[in-house]
Amino acid sequence: MLRALLSDDLPRSRWLAVVLLVILVGLAAAPFLFPGAKSLNVAAKICVFIVLAASFDLLLGYTGIVSFAHTMFFGIGAYGVAIALTRLGAGWDSVALGVLGGLAVAVVLAVLIGLFSLRLRTIFFAMITLAVASAVLILASQLSDITGGEDGLNYRLPMALRASFRPFEGITGRILDYYLVFLVSLALVLVLLRMVNSPFGSVLMAIRENPFRAEAIGYRTVVYRTLASCIAAATAALAGALLALWSSQTNPDTTLSFDIMVDILLMVVIGGMGTMYGAVIGAVLLVLAQNYLQALVGDRWLLWLGVAFILCVYFFPTGIVGRLRRR
Repeated sequence: MLRALLSDDLPRSRWLAVVLLVILVGLAAAPFLFPGAKSLNVAAKICVFIVLAASFDLLLGYTGIVSFAHTMFFGIGAYGVAIALTRLGAGWDSVALGVLGGLAVAVVLAVLIGLFSLRLRTIFFAMITLAVASAVLILASQLSDITGGEDGLNYRLPMALRASFRPFEGITGRILDYYLVFLVSLALVLVLLRMVNSPFGSVLMAIRENPFRAEAIGYRTVVYRTLASCIAAATAALAGALLALWSSQTNPDTTLSFDIMVDILLMVVIGGMGTMYGAVIGAVLLVLAQNYLQALVGDRWLLWLGVAFILCVYFFPTGIVGRLRRR
C-alpha cells in the first residue's frame, strides 16, 4: 500500500525515510505538538511552500524549464480567493469561485506564455517570464480598487475557519483551517509524485535530458512543456489559495515578491532537483531558518543562511536527497 501511495518512488535511503516520516508526523500533529500561534503559522507556511516548491521542481527539475513567473501564479491563486471573499462575502461559495477563477487565469496565462515562448532558448524564455511576472506585480500594486494596492486585501474567512469557532472542546476554527491546508497540501504532493512517476513524467525527463532527441522520436516537446507549465501553474495557484485561506490577508509582498521566487529556487536546489522529496526537505529547512534563525543569530541571519547555502551546494551538489540516496 505504501508503494502505491508513493507511486513506487520509495525514499531508497533509511535516513531519508526517517526524515520524511518525522516531517509528516510533525506536520500532522503540529497543533498539538507545537502549541502557539507562531508555531502553527510556521507549520502552515511549510505546507504551502512544500506544494509551491514541488510544483516549481516539476518545471526546473523534471522538465528543465527555467521560469521566474512561478510566484505570479502563486499570487494569482491568492488574489482570486482574496478578491472573492472581499467582494462576495465570507462564504464557501466565494472560496470556490475564487479558487476556480484563480486556476482559470493561471492556466490561461501559462498556455499563452508556453505557446509563444517555449520555442525560444532557455535564457530568453526565463527573461520573458521575469518580465511578465514584474508586470503583474506592478499591476497588483497599482490597481488599488481591485487588489488593494500595496496594502493588499483584508477579509473574513468562512465561519468554520475562524479562531472564534469552537465545534468541540479544544478544537478551534484555526485548527480546522490548518488541517485544511495540511490535507490539501499532502494530496497535491502525492498527485505530483504520481505524475512524475508516470509515462508523462518519463517524457518530461527525456525532454530535459535531450529535447532534440525527444522531438526526433515523435514527442512534441512544446506541447509537453506547455502541459507541464499549466500543471505547475495550477498547483502554484492552489498553493496561493491555501495561503489566502490561512492568512486572511493578501498583498504583493507576501505573494508576488521576487524574494519568494528566490526562496523557491533555494528550496529546490538545497533539497535536490528532480525529486519531490527534495522539495519537501528544502521547504522545511528554509522556512524554519527564516522564522527561527534570526532569533538565534540576530540581524546577521541572512549572512549565515548564505553561508549554509554555499556549504550545502558544495558538499551536496545533487541536493540533500541526492546525497542521502547515494549513501
